[in-house]
Amino acid sequence: MLRTFLRSKIHSATVTEANVEYMGSLSIDEDLLELAGLREYEQVQIANVTNGERLVTYAIKAPRGSRTIGANGAAAHLVREGDKIIIFCYAQYDNEDLTHYHPRLVFVNENNDPIPGPVKEEHAQIL
Repeated sequence: MLRTFLRSKIHSATVTEANVEYMGSLSIDEDLLELAGLREYEQVQIANVTNGERLVTYAIKAPRGSRTIGANGAAAHLVREGDKIIIFCYAQYDNEDLTHYHPRLVFVNENNDPIPGPVKEEHAQIL
């Protein structure tokens, strides 16, 4: 049996641009993609901490080192420049996979620079 678990996340990212006219979906700095173990065109879920919206889309590469988090196309109606978001990616695992399972957690500051964070989330934990 396969079960769906969090595979990785980028926590508290700041949206640096939003463009309804742009092709694509969620632009993510290539450094942050790699830290989270995400690949271009991979499905991601966005939780907008600023307004409570949630949506499913896919990731595209933004220039390495730019710290860009960009909402593009239809996503830009729900995610605006300056919003704080959490980017999630899920995967399916079998029981054997789960013996070594742990999600990749990436934490960023207000400039989307990676910062140290907990290796495991716990109830009522604040960064």
